[in-house]
Amino acid sequence: MSSPSPRRMRRAVDGILLLDKPLGLSSNKALQQVRQLFGAAKGGHTGNLDPLATGLLPLCFGHATKVCGYLLDADKCYEVVCRFGERTSTGDREGEVVETGPADAPRLAGLSDTLSRFVGDIDQIPPMYSALKHQGERLYRLARKGLEVERPARRVRIHSLHLLSQHEEEATVRVHCSKGTYVRTLVEDLAVALGTVAHVHSLRRLELGPFTLSQDCYGMDALQAVADQGGATALDPLLLPLDAALQHYPALAVNEGLAYYLRQGNPVFIPSSPDAGATVRLYGPADQFLGMGEMLDDGRCAPRRLMQG
Repeated sequence: MSSPSPRRMRRAVDGILLLDKPLGLSSNKALQQVRQLFGAAKGGHTGNLDPLATGLLPLCFGHATKVCGYLLDADKCYEVVCRFGERTSTGDREGEVVETGPADAPRLAGLSDTLSRFVGDIDQIPPMYSALKHQGERLYRLARKGLEVERPARRVRIHSLHLLSQHEEEATVRVHCSKGTYVRTLVEDLAVALGTVAHVHSLRRLELGPFTLSQDCYGMDALQAVADQGGATALDPLLLPLDAALQHYPALAVNEGLAYYLRQGNPVFIPSSPDAGATVRLYGPADQFLGMGEMLDDGRCAPRRLMQG
């Protein structure tokens, strides 16, 4: 009987990679493929993208996984192609057509004016094909069983909607929105306001928090080519530093003595600190990123998510 093959060794990798996720891959599958290329011991992704969607997917490795939560709350920007005249079971082109409606030019001519009615705080009913849970079970699992349950509406914010192009039954719209926004639901609601139905034909994420697709964002083929030529370590220069996702938080610098107490989990007084409740970036000597802190009511800064120690 042959012995099992040895398990591939994983290495410590710290940093953030901006992936241009390809069509057809789930976010988790994309993460696992990139993690395999890096040989990374630990990884996570921020802001799930459906297999149908493409575009910006930040991947966090090593200590950077500690900042994933800060990105989950970030605003996002998408480019969506809406196809009017057909509503599908999933809200996108992968589902079955369950309803048809008019898609005539006079009706769709009102799309630009209709978009303005959806800017601001709006209530959305999440789609059945979503990862939200009902009594402990994912909604999409219930949907696949042919079940539909009541879902409470959720308040989201649409910062802006811009009509980029329109041709026959299709329109391309740029959506800048808060976390928790379902673009599929937005497209369906827009169609209802126009007296018809629609679904998402394609979806591409352009921005997430401080990151944009126009930055150093890499596709799977490009990553594979680098790894094939130089091995896993050749990919390391493509990583952004741990604090790249946190630049919108104020920064505080501490000396080695205060850094020691922070690493022990103790709050410390830092001169010229923000007001109570503020989340801050903490840096030690030589601009070493220590992690995240929170200002307390008594003026001290408490460590919250430290990268080391």
